[in-house]
Amino acid sequence: MRRSAFRRSRGDGPFRFASTGAGVVLLAIMAAIGVFLVVKAVPALQANTSHFLTELTWQPNATEPVFGIGALAFGTVLSSLLALVIATPVAVGVALFISHYAPRRLASVLGYVVDLLAAVPSVVYGLWGVAFLVPFMLGPSKFLNDYLGWIPLFGGDTVVGKSMLTASLVLAIMILPIIAAISREVFLQAPKMQEEAALALGATRWEMIRMSVLPFGRPGVISAAMLGLGRAMGETIAVALIFPATFKITFQVLGPYGNSIAANIANGFGEATEVGRGALIASGLVLFIITLLVNMAARFVIARRKEYARAAA
Repeated sequence: MRRSAFRRSRGDGPFRFASTGAGVVLLAIMAAIGVFLVVKAVPALQANTSHFLTELTWQPNATEPVFGIGALAFGTVLSSLLALVIATPVAVGVALFISHYAPRRLASVLGYVVDLLAAVPSVVYGLWGVAFLVPFMLGPSKFLNDYLGWIPLFGGDTVVGKSMLTASLVLAIMILPIIAAISREVFLQAPKMQEEAALALGATRWEMIRMSVLPFGRPGVISAAMLGLGRAMGETIAVALIFPATFKITFQVLGPYGNSIAANIANGFGEATEVGRGALIASGLVLFIITLLVNMAARFVIARRKEYARAAA
């Protein structure tokens, strides 16, 4: 007994030191990234002749630089939220089917497929979106515009394949495997005794899932959704191939409008001047801050509910 306790005490110190050091290093890396972005962005912001947060024009390479993050930030947030709204219900349904409905062999195969989809490079999704989804979306987009045009999202006089909706669908397909894989693992960790007790009391399988599995897995689903939202906000190549690359704030997702911070960086970095590169880095700083705020909001949503915190623990 004493020897085992002594061994545990000897191992606790190095493990605590290693884990604390890893956390400190992570914070230091994040702080270094923030400092780098600020240092590189300040000269361009000083040369800017307009308000960086509200200006819709993006001309940092001009003789008198004029650029702003307004349209880019709006497009980033709107496309990511649309992707999240589309992907999350489907991902949760896939996770529930794999964890509680599908036969064991089928569930194993589907689990591998979901994991493989999460590993597909983003450029592959982008090329598939350009080659297949852009021409395919013309028909559904016209249908939505004709019959649901009274909704601001589907209004407008012009309908194109390269639109905000198409880019959001590609983002939704990209983040769906991530949300589904994490949600599946969380649902599999639900207490079996509670599930069996609900079934023994006469509950149907769906009632058992609604009363036992979903409340337990809600923090994990929220975390998975926020992780998917973070990837959608930072996605570059796929949306750069699909977005019309315009600078306009509008809720019309079927027209030739839309852009994002990451896509604008990918499209403009190669031809940017020194001020232009600083402007792109400044936009990256805004994306960095938005991502931090999203993750902080997710942690706040989980922590403010005691039952979520207990389940997450």
